Amino acid sequence: MFIEIIKKYRDKTKYDLSCSETIIYAANEAYDLNLDQKTFRAMAPFSGGMWVEEVCGAISGALAVLGILFTNNVAHESDYLKELTLEFFEKFEKKLGSINCTKLKEMHRTEEEGCNKVIYIAGEILDEIIIREVKKNGNF
Repeated sequence: MFIEIIKKYRDKTKYDLSCSETIIYAANEAYDLNLDQKTFRAMAPFSGGMWVEEVCGAISGALAVLGILFTNNVAHESDYLKELTLEFFEKFEKKLGSINCTKLKEMHRTEEEGCNKVIYIAGEILDEIIIREVKKNGNF
């Protein structure tokens, strides 16, 4: 279901979102996060690997969602969030071969689809983690 929502936000005829924005918009809808426009705008600087094509924006968006769902007040009180973050990075890099925006574009971006493959895989990993955690803990 989450991937279908991501696909909706990748429709260029209706939306013009970056990788990071796509993930946060889709997660807001899928997980009923009730985010406001300021939160969406906060993801804008994470586009294009933070505009210098370093860490993939889909990763930034996914980690923002994990933070929203699993942070206990602040980062230093959220050891479990660190585990989830490291798990996300490990799975992402294993599936796609890099976390670097430039390398990911070289390996997976196409003119027709853009970075959709990368975004969908980020969404799959994120959804897998969230579903598992909800099953284990009963809620966010």
